[in-house]
Amino acid sequence: MKNINRIISVRSPKSPIAEAYRSIRTSIEFSNLDKELKVINITSSAQNEGKSTVIANLAVSFANLDKKVLIMEGDLRNPSVHRMFNISNIEGITDILLGNKSFTECVHCTGVRNLHVLTCGAVPPNPSEMLSSKKIKEFVESLRDYYDYVFIDAPPIGIVTDAGIISSYTDGCIFVVGSGEAEIEMAKVSKERLEKVGANILGVVLNKFEVNSHYNYYNYYYEQDAKSRGRGRGKNK
Repeated sequence: MKNINRIISVRSPKSPIAEAYRSIRTSIEFSNLDKELKVINITSSAQNEGKSTVIANLAVSFANLDKKVLIMEGDLRNPSVHRMFNISNIEGITDILLGNKSFTECVHCTGVRNLHVLTCGAVPPNPSEMLSSKKIKEFVESLRDYYDYVFIDAPPIGIVTDAGIISSYTDGCIFVVGSGEAEIEMAKVSKERLEKVGANILGVVLNKFEVNSHYNYYNYYYEQDAKSRGRGRGKNK
């Protein structure tokens, strides 16, 4: 899977951004104390706020804990998960729901141990109806027996209601906000829509936020840490 290295948690696991995803992972684990959180959907208020990037890095972070993780495409209007992993989107969730293919025929392994991806397949003419069907709810429920975590990449809640539908049968929802891109009023409306359907909002991820001073600090920290390890190895020779 040649493009897996585009995901920073794979390409640069000691980077500040990868560390930020591990912090989000820890927050999710702590949220798991009182209620089991296995199926989590991720949405935003608008397109291009970085949902697919966030979901890919979070999934890698959990898989690195030796957890069995599935990323499932939930945007049946404009699927993008397959592009993150450079895999085929010819067959996927729509084929399973229509009874044309089995799950094992559609699920993809990745270059990351314990991480699988289920793409969309053919874009259906009735995505909302398919996402609210009894069949998909039963399918998602069945995934709990095979995976420790299932992350569903949902469409932007500010544009269509699909994410609200998905939130009705998931354990939690993460709301992604693109720094400097999201409209404040649209973000508020999106949050209200999630609350209206009873979504368990686990938190908000502020994506694309650049703080050069922090970045330089963490770079300095890792560089000094690496130098210290190098000096330590020299002393032990």
